[in-house]
Amino acid sequence: MISIRERPASIEDRAVPGHWEGDLIAGSNNSYIATLVERHTRYAILVKVKNKDTESVVSALIKQSRKLPRELYKTLTWDRGKELTNHAQFTLATDIDVYFCDPSSPWQRGSNENTNRLLRQYFPKGTDLSAHSQAKLNAVARELNERPRKTLEYESPAERFNECVASIG
Repeated sequence: MISIRERPASIEDRAVPGHWEGDLIAGSNNSYIATLVERHTRYAILVKVKNKDTESVVSALIKQSRKLPRELYKTLTWDRGKELTNHAQFTLATDIDVYFCDPSSPWQRGSNENTNRLLRQYFPKGTDLSAHSQAKLNAVARELNERPRKTLEYESPAERFNECVASIG
């Protein structure tokens, strides 16, 4: 991964909440959804974005970041797409460090890649994603977050995330 500080992802990131992976999924008619997955809990957030340009994506991510407790949003690891070219603006506005995966290394955002695959059950390739409201995206994320996961010892991401929120206090 590459960043201003060049920090590799580590096993510790998965044990400490607040480290997120992000990406865009694309639909027809230039429609997109930003997907965010917290590494420790596998909690997913879906964000409606107007366009793939960096201003639209960064603006949507800044708005979304303000909905979470600061303790639960420390870093964001993104692929190497141009949509986060303005990552410095995001970091300045949120105090969240942004890291980028190495070229051709989607495994560095494995939780996000797996979640994006699950999301295709709800939003098949070729679907116009702009037809879905943020309320619909929230409902899909809620359904995914309430699904128990083997990797979480059959707890749901929502249960794990709620434990993290409760521990902030």
